[in-house]
Amino acid sequence: MSIYDLTVPKADGDAYSLSEYKGKPMLIVNTATKCGLSDQFDSLEKLYSTYKEDGLVVLGFPSDQFKQELGSAEEAEQACRMSYGVTFPMHDIVKVNGKEAHPLFKYLTSNTKGFLSKSIKWNFTKFLIDADGNIIARYSPKEKPEAFEEDIKKVLGK
Repeated sequence: MSIYDLTVPKADGDAYSLSEYKGKPMLIVNTATKCGLSDQFDSLEKLYSTYKEDGLVVLGFPSDQFKQELGSAEEAEQACRMSYGVTFPMHDIVKVNGKEAHPLFKYLTSNTKGFLSKSIKWNFTKFLIDADGNIIARYSPKEKPEAFEEDIKKVLGK
């Protein structure tokens, strides 16, 4: 199984296959608009706008598993667009841990290890995927996106 075999839900509920991004590096992030780390939306958007022409795709997945998200995916998406100027794709609210975790996050966590555990400890855990669908790195919630910009440049061949 590869990441390209997975289907994910858009904010409006429509689903699509991640195979749409074959050949493009992805930065996948579990987000929450009411989280104290939500200022990372600005950094994520800056990376996206800087490198999208080079192929980088940033994918935001709101989760209320830590009780810091708005009531619906549409509200979360609107808050991201209005408050942070987010233009990268946002998705439906998903679970990131446990039996009901979305298959994408089951895949990401089973193929990486966080600090002392495989589970996602908090909002804004980030996963960098190369253009071939390989998981390159997992970054902690407190690790700001600009801190691993060099890793992004490497997967972009810059």
